[in-house]
Amino acid sequence: MRTVIQRVSSASVTIDGTLRSAIGPGLLILLGIGHEDTKEDIDWLVRKISGLRIFNDADGVMNRSILDTGGDIIVVSQFTLMASTRKGNRPSYIGAAGHEKAVPLYEQFCSGLSDAVGKPVGTGEFGADMKVALVNDGPVTICIDTKNKE
Repeated sequence: MRTVIQRVSSASVTIDGTLRSAIGPGLLILLGIGHEDTKEDIDWLVRKISGLRIFNDADGVMNRSILDTGGDIIVVSQFTLMASTRKGNRPSYIGAAGHEKAVPLYEQFCSGLSDAVGKPVGTGEFGADMKVALVNDGPVTICIDTKNKE
């Protein structure tokens, strides 16, 4: 799984002109799911994200997690995060899991993250043409790949 995690002042997802999810301060998470991804990837990623200390404390130091701040989260599926640009200029998405595998893992990830933070997590719609708006706070943007845990 690959993620782009953005600390936001606000974020929203709109589908066909209808607002699907909106949050104030918190995290917007773009999630790419690959063929090799499993429940173990979900569990590791949920623990990592919920404990990630990227929110400022009283001294302005990034020392607080989403659990500490009580912020909100939106998770948007994004198969393009699995792009390979190794050859040529047209990205290949062969590494992205198909709908039948990716949808259940996406839903399990959202459910696990919701359980971890103790509140519902906003979502997009898998496979939909979504308009994602955000105000990146900081800016703070973190990329995590469960196959390269650094």
